[in-house]
Amino acid sequence: MAGKLHFSLVSPERELYAGEVDQVDAPGSEGDFGVLANHAPFMTALKEGRVRVYVGGKTTDFDVKGGFADVTPEGLTILAEHAQEVAS
Repeated sequence: MAGKLHFSLVSPERELYAGEVDQVDAPGSEGDFGVLANHAPFMTALKEGRVRVYVGGKTTDFDVKGGFADVTPEGLTILAEHAQEVAS
């Protein structure tokens, strides 16, 4: 079984999500990307689009407008200029 990835999504107003997840897909400025546990470190700017969080067969979506994504050995942090959870 694959390990979990620690993920945090932060906007200027508040932290919208923090927890252990299976995968996160995000809209990078150079193209969309996905992050799993033990991903190689990188940092990228984000474009407007959707961040999709996968946990135990369920997904949670957030619309983001700009910001940065930072993948480190500790996990993935997204600092979004604006972020809002999408109603399911």
